[in-house]
Amino acid sequence: MPYTYSITSEADVHFTVFKVPHWRAFLYQFISVVIWGGLPSPLQRKVSAWYASFYTRPYSKRIIRPYIKLNYSNKNYLDNFRPPHGKNEFENFQDFFTREFRRLPYNASSYVWPCEGLLCDMGYVHPEVVSRVKSDTRRVHTIFQLEERNIPKDYFFTNVFLHNKNYHRIHAPVTGTVSRIQHVPGDLVILRPWIYKKDPSLPALRNERYNIDIIDYEGRTWYLSIVGGPAVGTIALPKKLVRGAQVAKLEEIALFYLGSTCCMAAPVAPRYHDKNCFVQVGATY
Repeated sequence: MPYTYSITSEADVHFTVFKVPHWRAFLYQFISVVIWGGLPSPLQRKVSAWYASFYTRPYSKRIIRPYIKLNYSNKNYLDNFRPPHGKNEFENFQDFFTREFRRLPYNASSYVWPCEGLLCDMGYVHPEVVSRVKSDTRRVHTIFQLEERNIPKDYFFTNVFLHNKNYHRIHAPVTGTVSRIQHVPGDLVILRPWIYKKDPSLPALRNERYNIDIIDYEGRTWYLSIVGGPAVGTIALPKKLVRGAQVAKLEEIALFYLGSTCCMAAPVAPRYHDKNCFVQVGATY
């Protein structure tokens, strides 16, 4: 019998939209974009992989319980998930980070949110400007590595920032056919939107990412960009996710190993969510 299964609520996760002073945001952005972002991309990946390796070691398992107590109001939060890859227990912190649903959320709506996190940016594709740096203006289509004419002007852009405490698997927002999978090499600058103030989607323009397009049953394309950040050792896609593959709504399409952002250009606008609110996997889009 169908039922609604809400895995996480905003109350369960202590998620605060930080109001960072402008001077501090400028400093953090300078460190992220100019200093760290100025390093060669291969070096960024090596440093990130080295940092991420600490979370794959057995002793990191000790972090899990204190981390849950600090970040979740629901003491039984972990009961809703199981260890990844068929494991019997969480062997390290990375296992917790890549946790799997014991039971996927159910939602009769045709469109759902593909991930969990902070909705940090949103607006219609045209004339939505993602970033302005001096005379250089970047628009939404740049994130998806498409020409401006490829994404209809009435499409709606959203950017969900996945904090370390959030569930880090990405699911299909609709049922449809995968029409494109594109790997975009790039940097791994810091993702936290509050340090970019007016340009919260700036990292999505330059970071390494996977672009995945899904054509729904009405013939409309949903554009997703799955963006990596510092300490992301891997953005993993299921082996069966190939061009031409059929995907069901809420079927898993990507997995992050530490840190991420998910951008989407959709043929419809979200009905119940506004900028700087919390969204859940499987909630009505």
